[in-house]
Amino acid sequence: MSEPLPQAQTPQSALAIICGAGSLPFALADAARKRDRRVVLFALRGWADPERVQAYPHHWTWMGQLDRFMQIAAEEGCRDVAFIGSVTRPRLWTIRPDLRVLRLMPQLIRIFRGGDDHLQSGIGRLFEEHGFRLVGPKEIAPELIMPVGPLGSRLPSEQDRADIALGLALLNATSPFDIGQAVVVANNHVLAVEGPEGTDRMLARVAELRRNGRFRSSSGAGVLIKAAKLGQDQRIDLPTIGPRTIEAAAEAHLDGIAVVAGTTIVAEPELIASTADQAKLFVIGVDAAGAAVPKAAP
Repeated sequence: MSEPLPQAQTPQSALAIICGAGSLPFALADAARKRDRRVVLFALRGWADPERVQAYPHHWTWMGQLDRFMQIAAEEGCRDVAFIGSVTRPRLWTIRPDLRVLRLMPQLIRIFRGGDDHLQSGIGRLFEEHGFRLVGPKEIAPELIMPVGPLGSRLPSEQDRADIALGLALLNATSPFDIGQAVVVANNHVLAVEGPEGTDRMLARVAELRRNGRFRSSSGAGVLIKAAKLGQDQRIDLPTIGPRTIEAAAEAHLDGIAVVAGTTIVAEPELIASTADQAKLFVIGVDAAGAAVPKAAP
């Protein structure tokens, strides 16, 4: 049986952020603080930025230290937990399990037998079974969620709109297979589908295709399309774009980026808009069907 956590002593539970790599954990922490929410970071060794972590109350931890997490979370008054930041899917034998996790090993083995969404939702349920409430960016910081419409001044062309529609249809079709959350489409041709490598490396593959002459088109053809998987737990691993996504799309000579509004995290939206304008890329939030996408003037 799971042991219940002691009740937090504050009217509102402190927020525990289990943070991986990148800037998103800190953007989420700042947004929570602006709402007078106390935040405690549980920084994953080997992933979280050690310099930026110093600006927040924090504890370092390894994957697999559930007993340690539960003890510190109880001491800090944390019952709400958010997972955010980039973490490569761990190999089961690389986890440093404590006694509690060792007892849960049969359950963990089942959780690891599936795609990323299966793994992440399984880990989320594990925390809930131990008395925590799993919360996501949409609840904590709705301002970090992409709205409908453009970021920046540029808009997609008619061909871009067709590529967006094709990309969304493909992502919906592959969603049950728990593969990835992104594709690149150019001139009605699917150039890449995201796998375990992640978006940046997928875009690097597209850049390599262009350099090797495997895909010939004018520079500025193609769209990166990102969407959450159908039925995905939106508290965990929502699609994300940040300034680095814009840079990688520019290196792949794409025309722009389209993401599903309401289910995509946008790190540093003002910087994204300015970076996209400088790179002459559009960045736009669309509905799940790709409808109502404004287009550039001819």
